[in-house]
Amino acid sequence: MRHQSPLSWAVISICIAALVHFALGFSIEFSVDEAHYALYAKHLAWSYFDHPPLVGWIQWPLVSLTSAEGIIRLIPELLWVLSAFLVYRVTIEIHRLIQGRNAGYLTTALPSANLCGLMAVLAIIAAPLPHVLAIGLLPDTLLAPLSLGLMLMALRWTRKDHFTIADWIITGLILGLAGLSKYTAAFTAFALLFVLLASPKKVWITQAGFWLAAVIALIVISPVLYWNWVNDWISFKYQIAHGGGGAWAWRRVGAFVGIQIVCFGPLLILGAYTFLRHCLHSHKLVLIALLSFFTIPFVIFAALSGGGSLPHWTTPAWFCLAPFAGIGLAKAWAMQRRVAIRILVIGQLLICLLGFSFVLAGGITSSAVKSNPITDLYGWKLAGQKAAQLAQASKANGIAVQNWTLGSRAAWYAQPLPVFVLDQRQDQFDLWFGQLPAGANVLLINWSGMTFRPPVGGNLAFEVCEPLDQLEIIRFGQVLSKFDYSLCRDWQDAGAAP
Repeated sequence: MRHQSPLSWAVISICIAALVHFALGFSIEFSVDEAHYALYAKHLAWSYFDHPPLVGWIQWPLVSLTSAEGIIRLIPELLWVLSAFLVYRVTIEIHRLIQGRNAGYLTTALPSANLCGLMAVLAIIAAPLPHVLAIGLLPDTLLAPLSLGLMLMALRWTRKDHFTIADWIITGLILGLAGLSKYTAAFTAFALLFVLLASPKKVWITQAGFWLAAVIALIVISPVLYWNWVNDWISFKYQIAHGGGGAWAWRRVGAFVGIQIVCFGPLLILGAYTFLRHCLHSHKLVLIALLSFFTIPFVIFAALSGGGSLPHWTTPAWFCLAPFAGIGLAKAWAMQRRVAIRILVIGQLLICLLGFSFVLAGGITSSAVKSNPITDLYGWKLAGQKAAQLAQASKANGIAVQNWTLGSRAAWYAQPLPVFVLDQRQDQFDLWFGQLPAGANVLLINWSGMTFRPPVGGNLAFEVCEPLDQLEIIRFGQVLSKFDYSLCRDWQDAGAAP
């Protein structure tokens, strides 16, 4: 095994990580986002309130055949494996670009391309947060390999004298699929444009292939545009408001940067720093343009974090940084900084394994711990099945919850019953199930992880809510959470929130 090539070690590392993901995928229930996007596949449409449709479309074949979480999670796992291999491939291409353009300066200074690729793959495997997206399908899981695909085409552009029509068609298709994945794919498109602009000697704007690529991308994303047009552009309005967040504060930016370091690990940062210091010499403009696949989305998300953001939004950007970090880590390895690299790799992998064990154990639930986020991954299947039975026995018009994050698991595990979210926020559930009609009776689910007062009294809610049953979720002897079921009668105002 000691004599395995770097490529072999990269393949072995990816396969081991994939097996761990596969085991976890069969051990836990859907998270809130996973259930939400699986419901996309159950309710196929041209687009959706929250996101473009590809996250639902890609799941449709499996969701139509099974409801087993582990089987459905094969999709994000395959996407993660594809992303890891693309990281390796992009690293090789960047290495060739540097060697080709700096033959007289760096030919003997850079480590081998395969070692750089291995280091890039290890940096991704040792990063904690990408494992979450490898198990649960999110739009960012889709955007990561597509961003790397565009980066690969950008590298092809910088190394060739011209693009063929086939190159432009592939670029247009990848751009369109990225747009079908997430609206923030626009940041990746800006990075690609920056690379084109960084090559002033290559005429591209007058080439028919460039405009063909633009037309193809527009055609691919046309379902999103059409759906928003007939739905008063509600998805665009929601995302603009969602991205803006709340009142802007510098402390949130600081917290965002700190969380990013924890979630993606200092190994990527060390590699990127070493690359910038020791590998960025001549032809800086092209390499900086390629780095914009990371810097553009990261800087924008960092700026938006002052109003609030989620840490996984930057995942595709970190995947695009990994090839540069891999070259930098290989350079640091050649500079005899191996102890620091080993410590970081082992330390980050131990953190990942600790996180996997924490999830399998159900977290820690005690009076000393205020909240246990792992409780969110257990109990919803039993709770949904019990809700379906109680709703049928009580002849309720459907199931009700008081926050949309509770609605996705209820709708998935209690399907095909309609689920009504009792708040004033417009969301995808309003499009799927409509408004709760006046006078309706529903089965109300209240979860201990997000409790609400009963929506009773006045003209804003139900006339009465009668407790029906309870369900405790127990794992390894500890009570993770509790579900309360009530029959709520005579909804007083279909348009008001409790």
